[in-house]
Amino acid sequence: MAGSKRADPPVVRMIVLETDQPHPDDHDEKGSLGEILHDHFTRAGEDHDPPLGIETDQIFVVKEKGGRVPKVEEFEGVRGVLITGSMYDAHGDEEWILELLDLLRELWTTRPDLHFSGVCFGHQLLARLLGASVESTGEWELGHSTIHLTSVGKKLFQTDSDTVHLHQMHQDRVVSPPSHESAQGLLERDTPVHIWGHSDHTKVQGLYIPNRVFSTQAHMAFDQKMVKREIEMRIESGSIKGKDEEERRKAVETSHLEHDGVVVAAAILRFFHFEDDGIE
Repeated sequence: MAGSKRADPPVVRMIVLETDQPHPDDHDEKGSLGEILHDHFTRAGEDHDPPLGIETDQIFVVKEKGGRVPKVEEFEGVRGVLITGSMYDAHGDEEWILELLDLLRELWTTRPDLHFSGVCFGHQLLARLLGASVESTGEWELGHSTIHLTSVGKKLFQTDSDTVHLHQMHQDRVVSPPSHESAQGLLERDTPVHIWGHSDHTKVQGLYIPNRVFSTQAHMAFDQKMVKREIEMRIESGSIKGKDEEERRKAVETSHLEHDGVVVAAAILRFFHFEDDGIE
């Protein structure tokens, strides 16, 4: 009808728990990790049919660097929680990590409607929350990586392809998926727990628990500059050393290749929008 206004798209509201800070140059150009992910999800929301609006609250949680772990009450009205990647170990015992685990446990038990996602460190922390083992391999998985999809992964990403490609930046990995026995009451006995993909280095590249968890070991928002700068930071910190030179070289050389980060963001967005209910 002439003169009518186009209805605003429905909005998916999420909280991004920032567990690290990006390289200073990336921060100057793109903002915090939460802001980078907000822009990434915005692209996915614009491509969604019909379009979805995105609203993110970003909370930096590393207390030793001036952050804070939020309270349960701050998650009212939120559909999804996403935990970012980090240079910290998800199996560590820093005070803020233990506080964050306590928060996630309380949210899990008091908010059965809440959906949880995590990237790299966040993926590992959610697995730890549910009792899965997270270990350091001593070997880096860096740069552009081929991830082989399970049948559930292909449904989640709405693809007929057997693979997706994403950038990696990790030594630690989830050893095996959580279970009713490992979760100490957080998972019902018949709860399905799926691995949606694997690589040669890491067999659990992502977890999917219907209506609850959708995580990814790889980074969906990394671009060429970010890959190179993240590697620089890890070289300067001493975590990437001479013995890792071959992986470092491969990561730099493949940093320009196209990857499926928006595909993954779109799948997580559908998860936060409650569109994947019943995928098995």
